[in-house]
Amino acid sequence: MPRFTRTLLASTTAILMGAMALQAQAETRVTYKSASAGTAYYQMGVELAEAIREGTDGDVVVTLEESQGSVQNVMEVMARQGNYVFTTPPGLVKRALEGTGPFAERQNPRFAEIRGLFPIPAITMHFVLADEQGSDGGVVDLDALEGKEILIGQGTFGAREAQRYLELFELIDKVEVANASIGSGPDALKNGQIDAFVTASSFPTPNVIETAASMPISLVSLSDAQIEQTGAARQTIPAGTYAGIDEDVSTTSLPVIAYTTSAMDDDTAYALTRTFWERRDAMAEEAAWWGSITHDMVGNIVGTLHPGAMRYYDEAGIEIPDELR
Repeated sequence: MPRFTRTLLASTTAILMGAMALQAQAETRVTYKSASAGTAYYQMGVELAEAIREGTDGDVVVTLEESQGSVQNVMEVMARQGNYVFTTPPGLVKRALEGTGPFAERQNPRFAEIRGLFPIPAITMHFVLADEQGSDGGVVDLDALEGKEILIGQGTFGAREAQRYLELFELIDKVEVANASIGSGPDALKNGQIDAFVTASSFPTPNVIETAASMPISLVSLSDAQIEQTGAARQTIPAGTYAGIDEDVSTTSLPVIAYTTSAMDDDTAYALTRTFWERRDAMAEEAAWWGSITHDMVGNIVGTLHPGAMRYYDEAGIEIPDELR
């Protein structure tokens, strides 16, 4: 090979390697931990990662990690470094800061470094029944659960909340609680092994979509007094969200927030927050649950906002409670 050709090839290779190194340096990598694969919240993570990639022209790369739940997500703050983003109900952050509940015996000063970014779709309670009577609009009252065998699952927020509601409304002795995992709920309902199941997820949630597409269902709609009695936030599932449900469903929900820590630099937190809000409408066109997110849901955040996120909210003129600053 002529000397000139060798020199040109070497120079070209060096330039390409240098460009790749610069690109690698330019990319900001973020770890996003939310839920287990196959759940609505994991799917949201997939959608959010793509939205961040598109909205930052690939400058921010989000890598998803599976999770066993929100408690694990918060616990990992103790060991995580760098750009760690996780989702959790804000109440768990409150308990971590207080050193109560699941954090009572695992208190750690790093919990004080947790910082809020933006809200994601809330965990919404769904009470799903086989519709044997052709209910009006696919909506029934809570007392329709009486005498039914109900699957509520074990160990999850939805299971704990369902158990609480059955006790609160004096139904616990009027129903039979099936001993099975919540993942088997749709198939068990379709096969006639149970009469109802309870699931907690953002709407429209895949397992209810699947069930409603294959058989007639009803959803329980709570009264105003019942919602107030639960002490939980009101949530309306709009008519038409699920096949056969032709009326609005009144139920309850639990806010969920995307958090990071003070280890994340301000520019990255700003880029994530700005891109989330700027891509929200586009995400909602692809997946309806993003359409439920509004600016006032920022007020559900417990703790302190990340300064980078705060910079975006101030620039955008979004009102932020003083206690979050």
